[in-house]
Order: sequence, then C-alpha cells, then structure tokens
Amino acid sequence: MSDNSLRLVWIYPDLLSTYGDQGNALVVERRARQRRLDVARLDVRSDQPIPTSGDIYLIGGGEDRPQRLAAERLRRDGGLYRAVENGAIVFSVCAGYQILGHEFVNDLGQREPGLGLLDVVSVRGEGERCVGDVLADIDPRLGLPQLTGFENHQGVTHLGPTARPLAQVRLGRGNGTGDGTEGAYNDTVFGTYMHGPVLARNPLIADMLLKLALDVNALPPVDDRWYEALRTERIASAEQPA
Repeated sequence: MSDNSLRLVWIYPDLLSTYGDQGNALVVERRARQRRLDVARLDVRSDQPIPTSGDIYLIGGGEDRPQRLAAERLRRDGGLYRAVENGAIVFSVCAGYQILGHEFVNDLGQREPGLGLLDVVSVRGEGERCVGDVLADIDPRLGLPQLTGFENHQGVTHLGPTARPLAQVRLGRGNGTGDGTEGAYNDTVFGTYMHGPVLARNPLIADMLLKLALDVNALPPVDDRWYEALRTERIASAEQPA
C-alpha cells in the first residue's frame, strides 16, 4: 500500500458480510479504478487490528452473534475510533449500522454498547420483520438520486439530535420507527439498513464516499450503463403491485 494510494478498508468480512455486502467494497474499488485512481483495498478479519490510516471504511451486515462479536472486538481494538478522528469516511450496513450507534440489542437479549460514532440507538422491534425492497428519497443536502435497496431486519433505530436521516422512505420500513426515516449520517459516518449490495444499486453514493475521502467536489465521469440498468430494473420491480 503506497502512501499515495486511496486506502479502502473492508472490516471483518468473516463476521459481517451477509447478502453480498462485500459487493460494496468491490464497487468503491472499481469506481476508483475507473477514474485511474491508485486504490489499495485491505480486508481486515476479526483477528486482525484495524488500521488507523484508511481513507474509507466499509462495514456490512451480519447475524446477531457475529454482530456482538464484531462490536466487542471493535471496541477493544479502538482503531476505527482513531481513524474517524483522523478524518476517515465510514459507510455501514444493517448490523454494521447498529454497531456504529450508541447501543443495540444483542443475541442474548441484552443491551450491547456500540461505538458511538453515530448518534443512534437501536432496539429490537416487536412486530413483523422489515423485509423487502425499499425506495427512498435521499436527504436533498447530499444531492443524490432515489435510494433503492433491500431490507431484512428486526431493528428499530432511533436517531439522536446530531444524526440526520439518510433518506425518507416511499416504500418499505427503513429505520422501523414509523416516521419514514431510513439510515443516518453525520459529516463522515453513514449508516443504512439497505442491502443489494446498496452501492451497486446506488453507485453515486460510492462516488460521494470517494469525493469526501479525496476532498473534491467532482469526479471524472464513467460508464454507468450497467449500474443504471440494474437501478432501473430494481426500481421498476419494487414499484409493481404485489
């Protein structure tokens, strides 16, 4: 990994990579390379230390017990805290999203401390699981098109005053709070319940992460025909009557 590389870190693929979430790392890496950026990707397993010099960190979803183990190891390691303090960008999905909050309910039914990198608290919902396609309008401040993804979770995530909703759902449940919110973000840390992989369905979110990491306002255009075909198909499918 050269000092000039864009450093992409995929956290705990052995614990947190359900529903193809590793595809998010592939998409960010691919879209960087399409711009001829020098990118170095590091997959960090749960028995390895988290590097603090990364530019973009990605965390996927997982089952309840792996989620607890991941949270325990991330708290003990401390590397992700220091990376965020250094200005790193973090994008998390589902179980990873809950881990970045203040606390969540673990597989033992107990309140598990999170990392506190997002001002959110997650509890376990008492109704039906949130399962199915989601369409949502992303916060206009981010300047991104409609969000498309797939949710499968029992969580209910409440946002605190310093967390902004990533999107407002048009179809689906999102954070499960009944207020129409989906995901959360602050200046450098993002969380969502969307699988898909979500960055394959929403490549401009991947581009946003790259722009934040590089501190630029724009990137050279790339061929988006494959992504747009996927987006169009998934949005049309979601909008069809059940």
